[in-house]
This record gives sequence, C-alpha cells and structure tokens, in this order.
Amino acid sequence: MANTTPTRSSPPLASSDEVSIEPSPPISVPQEQPHILKRQRSTEGLSPALPDATNLPEHTAKKLRAEAPVAKKPIAAPGTFFKSGPQPESKLQSLNSIPFSMAAFRDALTEEEKSLLCLECDTMGRSWLKLLANEIKKPYFLSLKRFLRGEGINGAHVTTKVYPPLCDIYAWSRTPLGRVKVVIIGQDPYFNPGQAHGLCFSVPVGISVPPSLINIYKELKAEYPEFEIPKHGNLMSWAANGVLLLNTSLTVRAGQAGSHIGQGWETFTDKVVSLVDLYGGANLPGANGTGRGVVFLAWGQHAGKKVARLNKIKHLVLTSAHPSPRSADRGFMGNGHFKSANEWLERKYGAEAQVNWCNLQSSIT
Repeated sequence: MANTTPTRSSPPLASSDEVSIEPSPPISVPQEQPHILKRQRSTEGLSPALPDATNLPEHTAKKLRAEAPVAKKPIAAPGTFFKSGPQPESKLQSLNSIPFSMAAFRDALTEEEKSLLCLECDTMGRSWLKLLANEIKKPYFLSLKRFLRGEGINGAHVTTKVYPPLCDIYAWSRTPLGRVKVVIIGQDPYFNPGQAHGLCFSVPVGISVPPSLINIYKELKAEYPEFEIPKHGNLMSWAANGVLLLNTSLTVRAGQAGSHIGQGWETFTDKVVSLVDLYGGANLPGANGTGRGVVFLAWGQHAGKKVARLNKIKHLVLTSAHPSPRSADRGFMGNGHFKSANEWLERKYGAEAQVNWCNLQSSIT
C-alpha cells in the first residue's frame, strides 16, 4: 500500500556537476532480528497487508478480511502456446460464436492487400480464415506474399514454378478447425511435378507413393493388421476424418527442396498450431466450443521443434524419428502412434471420436 503520510516538497536537486557531496557521518541503526527480517522478505511482492486484526472486534476483522484485494492471475493472450497450462476455457469465446464477414474484411483491405491476399480470401477454409484474418495482414505475411509473387504466384493465376497448385496451398484448411482430432506435422511440400496437393505426406491418386508414406503404411499395418495397403498415396479421407495434415512451409520452388523455408511460412504455421491449441476439436462431443486437447504426431526433429512448447497435459504429443527410409528404423517403425492416438481420443471424447486410419479407399474420387 502506498504511503499516505503528507510530505513536504523538496527543492530540486542540483546536478552532480554543480555540487560536491560530503560523506555523512555513520548512523547507528538497530540490528534487525533475523526471524523478523526473514518474515519481511517472504512477504515482499504480496498484496498490501491488512491492519492487525487481533485486537479488533470480530465483525470488524471479518470486514477487513473480506475487503482485502486479491491478486489477479495473468491470462495468456489468444494465439499463444501454453507451456504451463491452457488458458481457462471460460475465458475463450466459443469458436462458432466468433463473428466474421468476408465482405467487411475485403472492404477494409488496401488495394495492394486485396491483390496479395486474394488467394487466402478465395481458398482458405472459413473456420480458419476468421481467426487468421489479422495474421495475414501482418507485415511478415505480406512480405511473404510479395516474395511468392516474385516466384511466379500472381494473385490466383496458375503457375508451374511453385508447388502445390495454387488452389491447394490451403488444402489443409478444408479440415474444419472445430473438427480437428489429430495433427500430423510435415516439413515442406513435395517438389516434383504432380506430387504436392497441400496435405503433408499425401500425393494425388495416380502418383507413385513416396518412400516416407510407404513406411507410414507399413507401421499402420503393423498396428492394425486388417489394414489393406492401398496402391495410392492420397490421404484426403484422413483429412475428412479430422486429421490436419500440415506442412511447416506451405510452398516450394519446383525441383528445389526447402527453397521457401525461412520466408515466413514457419511463423504463419506456428500461428495455425496455436489456434489448434486453443480451438482444436472445439466441435467434438463435450468440447463446448473450445479446445479440450488433440493429438499431435511429430515425426523427426523438425516436427518435434514445432510442438515442443505445447501443453502435454492438455494434448497428447507423440514424437519419433521421421518415416523417411534414412531414419524410419531409428524409432519410427514400431512407435505405435496410430493406436495410441485412438486410445487417447476414445478416453477423451468417446469411441466415435477415433480416426478410421484404415479407410483410405474413399480418398479415390
């Protein structure tokens, strides 16, 4: 509590160049008792102390205790990771109640922003766009879009210099945020023609199954012997079943792996992960419009760093080696992640929340 005793104002002090300060004679100060000093230090930084109520009438003492200020706990801002614990669900607005007007959003954009962000407005899933609308107007993201324009992405026009096709850059966002159960983290899109279509590890029907996905199928077969390994690598049915297939970088220059890493996608996809932290599974049974937790599958060191700050009490975070042939035998094969994910989802949300990992035939359209 601030000192309320009236004080007399003192004249301004001269600067050290104007006066010399004579040393004061030593002042004798009574030595403090150790047990008193310890008690004083232990209470520093707490709420202001109440007056001693030991000698007051009981009704007066109760009133003083009731009026004592209570320290408020800080609340993390939306869109942040929660290492020590999630933001209380009661403090979050329900996902479905968050308003968004596409027309109002477009009208508020500058002419350059309209040109740079037309792809996001036209192709990003609405459950994501309404929470990413401010993010895509930030300087780093606009700088990223200018870079991509220099790479051949001009508005929504087709280009063969960058993968995936423009209409599929945000294909992952077709999995509604409120229905996300599992997140699989990839690195950057496949860089050969026809491979990338906006979902990590997935390729369109008719394209040879990549080696990493072959190993994913082998592990799935080991965990679910009834799984019939398909002849295609299209994972769209997983996405439709609540699996967010998210690359860390969403584009790549044709023929050059990792060519768009470090341009801003990592910051953007960090934001995507933070939204899953807050609202992933918000529309699952019993979630009441806010996220109660989802499963993160992070294969390889790169993916592991992406999820390192997540709350592992709220979420199930499973890490292992990458399924690439170079590392699959060093911890990916035999990791049991697919069954572990379903067991956790069943305990959290009920049997109907499990992912049907074995159903990939519906991917063929």
